Amino acid sequence: MLLALLCLMAYQVTGEALHEWIGIGMTLLLIVHHILNRKWYGAMRKGKYGAYRIVSTAVNTLLLACIALTAFCGMSMSAHAVPFLYGMADTAFARTTHLALSYWSFALMGFHLGLHLPAITAKVKPNKTAKIVCAAAFTAASAAGLWLFIRSGIPDYMLFRTHFAFFDYEKAAAQVFLENIAIECFFAFLGANTVRLIRALHKKRIQKNQTPTSVG
Repeated sequence: MLLALLCLMAYQVTGEALHEWIGIGMTLLLIVHHILNRKWYGAMRKGKYGAYRIVSTAVNTLLLACIALTAFCGMSMSAHAVPFLYGMADTAFARTTHLALSYWSFALMGFHLGLHLPAITAKVKPNKTAKIVCAAAFTAASAAGLWLFIRSGIPDYMLFRTHFAFFDYEKAAAQVFLENIAIECFFAFLGANTVRLIRALHKKRIQKNQTPTSVG
């Protein structure tokens, strides 16, 4: 789904028709993903909710809502993949909502990935040098992603301030994908460090509770 989303965000590379078909594929993948992970819904009412579980559940719920609404609005404007669904929603509303929520989906997908990144990387045991190099590369890519995120005016899209997307059709396809990957790295960086912060605060709280109090 991440690869499909990266392709969807490269509209100037794929063109309108392929963009729509990738969107349909993304929607189907989302449905299959949630069917395969249906046990997650059954477990939502069970157990305690710590900080990590609250954040993870909120991100997952928002991501599902954003992608679902983006898909609905996209199909409401379809001229190639599902033209028979054109007009399900007002075109002006669909265009504005599709633009804003597509970027929210992009950001939340990166953050979602970042939440799982510490657990994924924990299974890999690189040497100290490789660990430093990877961490430095990830941080550098995230910094570049933040700069591109701001320079591209994406915050205005996400806050419904700009109703039309502006694409540079002269930009090479490889550059478009690399820039989108860098922006995704920025949100993954935020997610990963959110997990580290939650763990650090949890560890600090445990240590505080275990510290014996002096008796005067």
